[in-house]
Amino acid sequence: MCALQSAVSAPEHPSIHLRPTAELAERVLLPGDPGRALALAQVLIAEPKMFNHHRGLWGYSGPANADGRPLTIQATGMGGPSAAIVLSELIALGARRAIRVGTCGALDPTLELGELVIARESICRDGCSRALADTARVSADRDLCDALIAAAPRAHVGTAVSVDLFYDPEPDRGPHRLGGDEGARDSGDGPAIAIEMESATLFALGARAGVPVGCVLVVTDVFDTAGTRTRIDDHALLDAAERMGATAVAALASR
Repeated sequence: MCALQSAVSAPEHPSIHLRPTAELAERVLLPGDPGRALALAQVLIAEPKMFNHHRGLWGYSGPANADGRPLTIQATGMGGPSAAIVLSELIALGARRAIRVGTCGALDPTLELGELVIARESICRDGCSRALADTARVSADRDLCDALIAAAPRAHVGTAVSVDLFYDPEPDRGPHRLGGDEGARDSGDGPAIAIEMESATLFALGARAGVPVGCVLVVTDVFDTAGTRTRIDDHALLDAAERMGATAVAALASR
């Protein structure tokens, strides 16, 4: 228990969707995939304890292998609405810093499978972030973003675009189009280099709550000019996810 001395205990009345079965750390990693939460917990946390399994949103807590300080890894599920529920309840329970550790598709043709992308900002092309922020773009916390860049100097840094649909039925709106369309060219740090589904919501919610949120992503999909998808294989994804998780922990440890 002493290794978790700075962890935040769950309140007497649990949240609706998360049912804590272990202590929550003030710093949290947010993968979308529950299976990736387990995989990251096994390599990043010493003797991880399950924090949540309600609704299949697996989460784990324990002392980080990197520095011995408390760390929670909590899955958000897919899409902005699920991510908003999870982060809102984590903040209510005591989370004070969070980094999304997720996956993305490449919009920049120079990105390759397995590479890391650090999102400085996200374009709000999803309904959830637009409901939270009356703006076209939302920014990551600057200090967390700088810490991620320092921890992974070879990572690509730029703008992501968050959307609602993984499979868009309209070919002209596909990922290969978004990198150059009007929504990705408006004012900000330039066109989007990656597409995903949660970062804009998490940035917007963190800003509203005064909780720093950052984002590092693994490129899992690349597209040709016709929109044909090439997907990373499972072994390469696991290796890249572990590098991503280690980067996020290093960034949190430096703050």
